[in-house]
Amino acid sequence: MYLNSAAERNYGITREWFDKLPDSPRKQSDFDNAHYWEQGMFSVLPKIGAAIASPERIQAGLKFVREYYHANGVTLGAEPGGLMSKPLQDAQNAILGDPSSPFRFYFIADGKSITGAFPDAQVGAETEKLLGWGRGMTAYLPKQVKLFADGAVYSQAMQVSQGYTDGHKGEWMMDPEFFARSFRIYWDLGYQIHIHVNGDAGLDMVLDQLEQNLKRNPRKDHRTVIVHFAVSRPEQVARIKRLEAIVSGNPYYPVALADNYRVKGLGPERADAMVRMGDVERADISYSYHSDMPMAPGQPLFLIWAGVNRITNDGNVRGPEQRVSPLGALRAVTLDAAYSLQLEKQLGSIVPGKLANFSILAASPLKVDPVRIKDIPVWGTVQEGRVPPVRRPPGTGAVSVLGPVLDRPTMEAVHRAEASSSGHEHGDSCMLARQLARAAAGGRFDQHMTPASTSRLGRSSPPRTR
Repeated sequence: MYLNSAAERNYGITREWFDKLPDSPRKQSDFDNAHYWEQGMFSVLPKIGAAIASPERIQAGLKFVREYYHANGVTLGAEPGGLMSKPLQDAQNAILGDPSSPFRFYFIADGKSITGAFPDAQVGAETEKLLGWGRGMTAYLPKQVKLFADGAVYSQAMQVSQGYTDGHKGEWMMDPEFFARSFRIYWDLGYQIHIHVNGDAGLDMVLDQLEQNLKRNPRKDHRTVIVHFAVSRPEQVARIKRLEAIVSGNPYYPVALADNYRVKGLGPERADAMVRMGDVERADISYSYHSDMPMAPGQPLFLIWAGVNRITNDGNVRGPEQRVSPLGALRAVTLDAAYSLQLEKQLGSIVPGKLANFSILAASPLKVDPVRIKDIPVWGTVQEGRVPPVRRPPGTGAVSVLGPVLDRPTMEAVHRAEASSSGHEHGDSCMLARQLARAAAGGRFDQHMTPASTSRLGRSSPPRTR
């Protein structure tokens, strides 16, 4: 993140403020050039949040996300470890929590913020307060938490054991000592731990902590999730299997980055093998896919295509031995994705007793040419027995029918129509604006936990498959 002088002046990014930051955020910042990354960026975000999260931007963005996911066949989403702000959560609830939403959206607690703010004995109670933050179609998943190991893949800030070809160093999003304390606390509380980790040295640290805690306090079915899994070594896959962890990989990394990282930073061997899901599949480890949108398109069919083909944006196949089977990739966005969230008894496959929650496609990803998987039209979704209408551009006829969905033209036309419509829009959009205005009036996002409300997600009413 770079700031201009006006942003620094308006939002109090001063030398005095900077000098009071802890050591790690200061090391991951360049104050003289107004450049902030990893822990430095997280220190700046609360200062500039009111400018970034204006009511107009948040409302438009959340509406776009809702329509984008629906158009691409998403019937459930999850955001692990997002910004911990009650006003921001209320704003998300206003759009994504509406009963008419075409998908449920879950959140997972950001453990680093909680363990960074509270002593060990209070962490469990403070984390449980988040269970009251959801509303309607949104909820926090109980007994699940997100931690962060090393830095991002796109900025080559991951911790890699063999270093970078240009000599730069990786970064820690949570310093190892802080990570170890946080992992131990949540492990002993019985939480499922999802861990952002990108480099093989970062993965060594994560697996070391997992193994130490398994020996100290054995747990069965812990389902620790290795999230992102950019750079790894073959022997680490065997260790993941032995420790009974699971993997949530981003299959877009080699598509977007392998050609570039062969030349810059990693070299051909490590770049080609990024997100080595072929090894994971052969080891019979449960794996799922995620988009981390906008880090990858939030399109399940595109993610399947990326994992099955590993064709880069320049048309090269990188790491062909790390391609996965079409069936494995399909499971990675359905049943194994549900398993990674401990929801496999409720959804992820179409069987009696589970929620009637599925996508309708024009062709089977298991039967078309693998290179065509991403081009399969999405005709619509069934959401717990409902058939949410696909929104159509004005003037094209029926607007409440399944259809094949044309993502960008459809959504752009809808947004143009909404932008030009007259009159006052009532309901959740107004509530959203009020909530964000309250957040903006404070000049920052919340940095502390607030008492939970009594509202919880009801699970008794949605229709189930018969």
